[in-house]
Amino acid sequence: MSLEIEQYCPECETEQTFYRTASTTLHLGEKTKWACEDCGYAFARVGDITTLPA
Repeated sequence: MSLEIEQYCPECETEQTFYRTASTTLHLGEKTKWACEDCGYAFARVGDITTLPA
């Protein structure tokens, strides 16, 4: 998995570069945490499930 992704940031309200800040393996799959380069907004992802607002 890469160290950065392009993702919509709900705080900046635009597409931003997010950097991977943490990663671990769980019984559900790999859990990764991502943070926005500009504002610091962060979210977590486990497989295809994220903590981003719908």
